[in-house]
Amino acid sequence: MTGPVPTVSSQLMAPPTSRRTFRVTALGGGHGLSATLKALRIVGAEHLTAICTVADDGGSSGRLRHDMDVLPPGDLRMALTALCDDTDWGRTWADVMQHRFRSKAGITGSLDDHAMGNLLIVALWELLGDPVDGLRWAGALLGARGQVLPMSRTPLALSGMVHPKDGGEPVRMSSQAELARAGSLGRLTDLQLDPQDAEPCMEAVTSIELADWVVFGPGSWYTSVLPHLLLDGLRIALGETEARRCIVMNLKPDTAETPGMTPADHLKVIAEYAPGMRVDSVIADPRAIAETEQADFEQAAAQLGASITYGEVRRETQQDVHDPLRLAISFSEVFHA
Repeated sequence: MTGPVPTVSSQLMAPPTSRRTFRVTALGGGHGLSATLKALRIVGAEHLTAICTVADDGGSSGRLRHDMDVLPPGDLRMALTALCDDTDWGRTWADVMQHRFRSKAGITGSLDDHAMGNLLIVALWELLGDPVDGLRWAGALLGARGQVLPMSRTPLALSGMVHPKDGGEPVRMSSQAELARAGSLGRLTDLQLDPQDAEPCMEAVTSIELADWVVFGPGSWYTSVLPHLLLDGLRIALGETEARRCIVMNLKPDTAETPGMTPADHLKVIAEYAPGMRVDSVIADPRAIAETEQADFEQAAAQLGASITYGEVRRETQQDVHDPLRLAISFSEVFHA
């Protein structure tokens, strides 16, 4: 389940003098992590592991979390789907996992907007009694080329201080779904997880310890990337691992979650929440860095200890979405440098 994908593109990208593959652990959530995993599959990463946030409290995941007292399955489902084997079996199961139920016109049903994959994952959790075991069985069913793990077996809540744009008193907001839109109200600071003493998933810690590369991003910076640095056991593992660390920058730094933030600000936030953690490489699309911001961005990367690999990694038809093949080319350049 964790072997490299034998694609023509991965063979072409590897330098002729080095066919070495890598153990890679990727952290994040949602569409950003999905893009990273698809790219890493093309590169042919060996023993590929995805570690997902478990603080989501919106949509189908939020409803299942509230009704069933389980981890939110949405980000885990998307990661599994990204790892589906490139066969008729894998592609079919990827579609099944992403399928959302819709009641007929005029009826509001209890299954409305639930993703089939979320229901399947929760069913496996109930039957097997352990989130990691359930995800392993789901991965086997899908023919997943890698493993997917939660950052913790404990459902987590994410909170942060919102500093209003009008200069009013800061307000603590305790909802991941609300924090994802909080930028319209003001600047986010002081992110915290609850419970603060939650134990990290030990399988996730082990994957970080054994990795050759650890990859952060892209994705929602405050609600998908930074939460991994808030969990003490995970942050310690990320700081102490002998793996090299790579950050993939977003294509649009100024979002509903991060209004007014520059690419350099994104790196400075990483340094704020994980002081002392060294980063080896940063992948950035040159069109996402304004000319006036480039010097500040390169200085912020240097303060983390990182070199920058500039690459055209966006889709031509969707300028805010990473293209897996183009991102794979940048990964290959970084890994074989």
